[in-house]
Amino acid sequence: MDDKDAIREGRDGRIELRATGAEKRLLAAAAAYERLDLTSFIMRIMLPAARDVVDRAERIVLSERDTQRVLELLEHPPKLTPALRAAARRRAARV
Repeated sequence: MDDKDAIREGRDGRIELRATGAEKRLLAAAAAYERLDLTSFIMRIMLPAARDVVDRAERIVLSERDTQRVLELLEHPPKLTPALRAAARRRAARV
């Protein structure tokens, strides 16, 4: 979901955040300098950071050598072994 989707959807979810008085004043001052309410300020800063964390956790980055190996296996898959055939049958039976 991008920021535009969040705006169309509306913000009806709630997050509670505990902060010291000094932290809250600092956040409020920063939001005021940006002419934003506190929620908009925090969301503007934190959503891109959250996306980065999720992207790093969900993306696999391969080396050039590993990329070439994957492409080679896709173009020339190995022969099916009896064990692989049995695993595929077990999987198909579960689904």
